[in-house]
Amino acid sequence: MRLSSSARIALGIVSGVILAVVYVPLLVVVLNSFSTSKSLTWPPPGFTLEWWGRAFTNAGALEATGTSIVVAVIATAIALILGTLIAFALHRFRFFGREAVNMLVILPMALPGIVTGIALNNFFRTILGIDLSLWTVAVAHATFCIVTVFNNVIARLRRTGTSFEEASADLGAGIWTTFRLVTFPQLRSALLVGALLAFALSFDEIIVTTFTAGQGVTTLPIFIMNNMLRPGQAPIIAVIAVVLIVVSIVPIAIAQRLGDGSGDAKS
Repeated sequence: MRLSSSARIALGIVSGVILAVVYVPLLVVVLNSFSTSKSLTWPPPGFTLEWWGRAFTNAGALEATGTSIVVAVIATAIALILGTLIAFALHRFRFFGREAVNMLVILPMALPGIVTGIALNNFFRTILGIDLSLWTVAVAHATFCIVTVFNNVIARLRRTGTSFEEASADLGAGIWTTFRLVTFPQLRSALLVGALLAFALSFDEIIVTTFTAGQGVTTLPIFIMNNMLRPGQAPIIAVIAVVLIVVSIVPIAIAQRLGDGSGDAKS
């Protein structure tokens, strides 16, 4: 389809406006992390690296970062195991309610975070009768991180088929040998992409975390919310926000590169 010159110009302007609305505020946050002002003023009166030094020596920020990493790693591990198993079950077997199960697996990603948070808070405290902790946060995050792993694995399974596995079985290889030498190498990049996206999704999640974190459990997004309006903390929060941006961008960039097929070529 060919567009007229006026249509291309209009499309370019609309695209530019949308990109500006999304990314200009992020640029403002980045610049404010170097501002000499103690509040998020614009334009910055000057530039300094002082806030970066303070942020990387702030005990609360470092502890919150460690908590976020631990939660994200646990949630990603759970999502990798369950998401992969569900993908295999739905792709390799035909059973009653298969489409309903497929919908239920994807549903947590579509539900509003506040609904998921309230439901899980009630489940942990009322039904299970357990106290909220770091583990309840990790399990809560895993409920939606599973979706990223599931989508990547089942897409790869649909694309690769089962011919190589059948050939391996015909040559006398057992189930585990076939999985180790044939199935896993085909899924390796899909699992890595799913894990990277799950980690990024968990690391900066705040709504579900707010409802499922017990006292004393402070992730980095919660730390930002708690300190945003405190006097003199705004520039430090801007620095932490920049770190969150980088932590979110890097896994997505790697996942996109692997999804383009560069990972398959090495398998």
